[in-house]
This record gives sequence, C-alpha cells and structure tokens, in this order.
Amino acid sequence: MTVRLATFNLLHGMRPGDGRVDGDRLARAVAELDADVLGLQEVDRGQPRSGGQDQTALVAAACGAADWRFLPALRGTPGQDWTGAGPVGVVPDDELRAEDPAGDVGPGYGVGLVSRLPVRRWWALRLPYYPIRFPVLVGGRLPLLVQDEPRVAVAAQVALPGGGGLTVATTHLSFVPGSNLRQLRAVTRWLGRLPGPRVLLGDLNLPGRVPTLVTGWPDLVRERTHPADVPRWQLDHVLTSQLHRPVVGTAVVNLGVSDHRAVRVDLA
Repeated sequence: MTVRLATFNLLHGMRPGDGRVDGDRLARAVAELDADVLGLQEVDRGQPRSGGQDQTALVAAACGAADWRFLPALRGTPGQDWTGAGPVGVVPDDELRAEDPAGDVGPGYGVGLVSRLPVRRWWALRLPYYPIRFPVLVGGRLPLLVQDEPRVAVAAQVALPGGGGLTVATTHLSFVPGSNLRQLRAVTRWLGRLPGPRVLLGDLNLPGRVPTLVTGWPDLVRERTHPADVPRWQLDHVLTSQLHRPVVGTAVVNLGVSDHRAVRVDLA
C-alpha cells in the first residue's frame, strides 16, 4: 500500500490564458491527482472572482476527503482592499474548525489542507511578514511593484494505513527575498515541536535546492514547477524531516489550472 502526498498552488482556480475560474474544472483537476493528503495555496473562500466558492471544501469533495481545513492569511480581496486575518503566532484551536467561525467578516484568501486519511489533530501558525512593495515579474512583462501579504501554515497529524502517524503541513511563503527564508525557518522550527515524522508541502517561493540548504530537510522532488506551461524554476517543494518510508514514485503534473504545476509523492 502507498500513501500519496501532493501540493498545488491553484491560483484561486484560474485557467491560464483566459483567466476564467471554473469550479467544475478545478474539481476535475484535483481529482486527477488522487492524493491522500493535499496541500493547497492561493485558495479563495467567498471571493467574488471565484464565484463565492469555498474552494477548500470543493477540493475536499472532489478528492473524497473527509477532513479538511482552510486558514485565511487575509480578509478581503487580494491586491485590492484587505487586512491580515489575525496576529502572528500559533492560531487558537477554535479558529481551525472546518466551517469558518468568522464567515460574517467577509471573503478570505489563504491556504488549505485536505486529507482522506483520518486526522488526529490540527495546528496552524501565522508567520511574520514585512508589508513592503517589491518588484515582481508578472506575465513576462516589466517588473511591477507588488504589495506583500500575510502568510500562514496549517498542519495535521494523519493516521497511516497499518499504524503510525505523519505530520503534514502546507504553506505559501513570501516572494520577497530574505523574508521567505525567515518564514521557512519559522515554519520548520514550529514543525520541529510537533510529532514526527514531518513533511512540509507548499509553494515556498524559493528555487531549486535553496529550501534544503536553509533547513537541512531533504526535498523529495527535484523538478521545475513554474510557470506551468514551460517550467523554468522549482518553487513547489516536498520537504521532509525524519521520514523513514521509502519514496516509490514522484510526478510533477500540469493540471490545466493555475500557473504552477502540482507535485505529488508516493510513499510506501
């Protein structure tokens, strides 16, 4: 028996080229991954641009996952009018229910984690960030000054078939150099206090071997993931600490949604 982990920056379900968001297409795309545990980044909940969908719940249903959590990094509309969703630090347990306890305050945007395996416990962390504007290449055009946003991480300890557990986390780090390194160190320090072994899934906005060099955590996949059509960089990673189960397969998949390719890993 194998356990499949995957990570996908879904760009709020936007299709390359026409910029449309189609919930049915997104559902078919994530179902294709057939992941037991799937980390999601750039996820909408209640956003007009994605039809007001709860995209984490949509993905969970498409994957047949009974357990899932969405954690907003911000409230409001990304790139327009928004505020941080909460203070930096460990997120209280009552903010980690599957149904949004603060849904009356408007739309959110952040990360999600869905699991077909039973979840023993959930944790979450809000990361330090620096609200500065930084030049970013958008669509191959000249650099644009883009406002950085709050960042978060969600983790779950899942029960493995045949016994034992695995702590799986997902995050989406800053595009600002230096800030993303500090956030990565903060995430791995936090994970180091949770039950092992541990796997970190996500868009780390750090290329190639940099995450492994910074953390000492091996990367289970070494393949370019961005942009989706002709990848030039690996920004999406599967880092691990104390993982003793052998990797029996990996894949980087263009799902026809988002500007990132999804990454999946099969563990014995």
